[in-house]
Amino acid sequence: MDMWLQVLKRLGQPTLNFAMVGRWAGHCSRGTFRHVSIAKAPPIHHELLLGWAIHYATGIAFAALPIAFTSPAWLLAPTPAPALLTGLGTVLIPFMLMQPAMGLGVASAKTPTPTANRIRSIVNHSVFGVGLYISALLNSSIAH
Repeated sequence: MDMWLQVLKRLGQPTLNFAMVGRWAGHCSRGTFRHVSIAKAPPIHHELLLGWAIHYATGIAFAALPIAFTSPAWLLAPTPAPALLTGLGTVLIPFMLMQPAMGLGVASAKTPTPTANRIRSIVNHSVFGVGLYISALLNSSIAH
């Protein structure tokens, strides 16, 4: 997903600012879970680093989902559906939890370009699912 985000950035497409994820998490740790606008909330010390750490920790946790929904044997003989469904399913977290809590509305409804943001999120999470599948294929080829 990170390689995909770099491609988008080089193409001039907007990507997620992980500092805002860190800012949100920092405020959550202080008891503030919802914001009118996370961009207008006071900055948190090391918010960018915190945002990236959360991004990776979440990705690692989500990467276990295809195995949890199937079995560890999936890593030896992966099929695309569990990985792709995981990728698509994970978009519900930002749509239903993070974006509303950051003041962006459910599924970016309160942003200037909600449809474009929704499509971007769905594509990004689909790319994550493709990455899960490719990683499982690589793992299976090493294991055999």
